[in-house]
Amino acid sequence: MTMKVLYGANPEDIKTYDTARLRREFLISDLFAADTVNFTYTHVDRLILGGAMPKTKSVSFGSGADIGTPYMLSAREMGIANLGGTGTITVDGKSFVLENRDVLYIGRGAKEIVVSSETADRPARFYMNSVPAGADLPHRLVKRAEAKALELGDVKRSNKRRLVMYIHPEVMPSCLLLMGITDLAEGSAWNTMPPHVHERRMEAYCYFDMAPEDRIVHVMGEPDETRHLIAADGDAVLSPAWSIHMGAGTGPYAFVWGMTGENQEYNDVTPVALAELK
Repeated sequence: MTMKVLYGANPEDIKTYDTARLRREFLISDLFAADTVNFTYTHVDRLILGGAMPKTKSVSFGSGADIGTPYMLSAREMGIANLGGTGTITVDGKSFVLENRDVLYIGRGAKEIVVSSETADRPARFYMNSVPAGADLPHRLVKRAEAKALELGDVKRSNKRRLVMYIHPEVMPSCLLLMGITDLAEGSAWNTMPPHVHERRMEAYCYFDMAPEDRIVHVMGEPDETRHLIAADGDAVLSPAWSIHMGAGTGPYAFVWGMTGENQEYNDVTPVALAELK
């Protein structure tokens, strides 16, 4: 298990960042390496991002040594989305089978998590978000069919998409974690368009189901001081509260969104008019 640390940035600072520095602070690559678990701890609301792709063997994690607690989830909750083939997650001896697009919520207090794939030919790709939690809630598997779907956007504006809520008060209550998956409709390219900011929550994206040659142009930054990141399949992007987050792909794609902060009010956002962007 590896744990990289990122400290976040003041919006005034990124005006001086070159491409390499911007990517180093906000883009997380190489999440899904065979038979390893890779985590990134960010001081932006203390979110932990993780990726695991067990291929030839099971992989376990759960130690809190890197964060100063007995276990990683001693004072945290976690959501795990399976973005690959069928896999199994065992939490303190209890096993859950995750098909593609299923999400497992793991409540505070879990000690050992073991992940494995059904076959090496099509391994599971487990994407993880973990945030501090102040309540004990039971573990629960949310199947793809049990999630709540919203249809958003318009084909004429190239932003038609299907947003599916998994860890959300209306589906699977948590302490402070929100998590879901968005798919773009065929022929649409833009996500989270028009953009917004949410001062009371940060967000993270993980782009997936992309062809190797395709890329996402992820636009971030303050509305009057935008920057962009070029992301590939399996890349994750941190989005602080002061940053917009929108993007367009060169081909079909989907993304996992995860949020945490002061509340779980999904519509607690400040819209940003396209005319305000610079």
